[in-house]
Amino acid sequence: MKLIPTCRTLRYLYILQAFGWTVNGADSFLSDKLVRKGQVQNVLEHEPARQASCENSKLTGPIEMTMCDYETIESRNDELYNNLSDLVKTPFFRYFQASPVDLYRECPFWDDWGSCANEGCAITTVDESQIPEKWRAKALSEVDPASRDSRHQLPGCYYRDSDFCFLDDNTEGDYYDLQLIPERYTGYQGQDARRVWRAIYEENCFGLTELNLMSAKSPSLVSLPDTMIEPLHEDGVDSDSQCLEKRLYYKIISGLHTSISIHICHEWLNQTTGEWGPNLQCFIDRVASHPERLKYIYFDTILMLRAVARLAPVLEQYDYCSSGNKLDDEHTLDYLSKITDIAKDVGRFDESVLFRGENANVLREEFKTHFRNVTRIMDCVGCDKCRLWGKIQTTGVATALKVLFELDDKALSPQSHLLQRSEIVAMMNTLYRFSESLKAVDDFRKMWKELDSSESSKIVEDVEKSAAPKVSHRLGSNVRKVVNEL
Repeated sequence: MKLIPTCRTLRYLYILQAFGWTVNGADSFLSDKLVRKGQVQNVLEHEPARQASCENSKLTGPIEMTMCDYETIESRNDELYNNLSDLVKTPFFRYFQASPVDLYRECPFWDDWGSCANEGCAITTVDESQIPEKWRAKALSEVDPASRDSRHQLPGCYYRDSDFCFLDDNTEGDYYDLQLIPERYTGYQGQDARRVWRAIYEENCFGLTELNLMSAKSPSLVSLPDTMIEPLHEDGVDSDSQCLEKRLYYKIISGLHTSISIHICHEWLNQTTGEWGPNLQCFIDRVASHPERLKYIYFDTILMLRAVARLAPVLEQYDYCSSGNKLDDEHTLDYLSKITDIAKDVGRFDESVLFRGENANVLREEFKTHFRNVTRIMDCVGCDKCRLWGKIQTTGVATALKVLFELDDKALSPQSHLLQRSEIVAMMNTLYRFSESLKAVDDFRKMWKELDSSESSKIVEDVEKSAAPKVSHRLGSNVRKVVNEL
């Protein structure tokens, strides 16, 4: 008799994967020790490709659920990064509005959410006089009043049926210059931070999907073109017991988590010197010793680029009204044109293979509910800067998901006005964070090359030694719990 994993068990297996662990297989991270031989070196000594192409439609690389490869992303990322870096400095994309009600809403899931008293957690607002009048809260709150009838309201925010996240209602709000509050190390860590991420990962427990949808008469909701089936196999979790959409959720969240970790490691505060700079040991501990975490940033980048490619007609005709400065508008459109060209070439993701079959609508609604909950979990982050960037990036990913799975070509016409300014700003800034993360990995690789062989050998030895007993002990007790739940 075949055991069917419970929702709780599958949740646990995914949490193991979130920390880079699997539970079976000869080449598993847990076969002998957490870090396999040569793994850190493989990440840090990798030479990114500088020339590649996605001209053919075959899956030539191991980026799951896409039709492009790692080499193509690597070969285009410098160009993508440079244009995104310029774009997010333009007036339209550097200012983000968030109401006090939205940014400081109480955590809806637990009472004792800790707050960060470190100076690095603080954020400052900019005066509304610096914001073009067309973007101010009063003007934005008057846009498309008819759409308010379709909103599901909460204090200070709402969502529409097509939304994958909660949005600020724009009736009031403070403005933040994102160039002045970079995502970096703040000192917010420990149990409070871990609880937030644990709650987010636990949101991939899809009860309806696991218990009902997989036994439906029509299995087409998990049907894939032949070229995309093999790479979707997940070590450690029976692929027959999970659906494609659940794996999509996990990859998105894991990629976002890894990207945030890279930014923290790359913009690290040296407590001794007071200087900011990359922390190689932090990167090795959080990312390089878990290569599967890194690969999901590539996946998220392609997902976001596909959304940008679909949204290109809207982006090219949008009124950016930068500041009344015609030159600013021209620069904004020039950067966007180059970015959308890259997106059309590299964003090879086929969204049509998801949410199919007789239960597609039920599954899509469940997926949206889970992702909306992730945006609510951001209210439990005790660091103001972390919370702001968490809200920006979850909104950015949610906007991309809406573009891919909710809006047809007619809805994506320049005349539709279905996206708020904040959604467009969040989406492009989130894509920039992913591209910047991949760029930061190159910096860590350069640092690694500068180490002498004895230093690098010592780092690898220490990582392997510290990981093995800790994981072995934790695995023993937790696997017994899993087995008992089956």
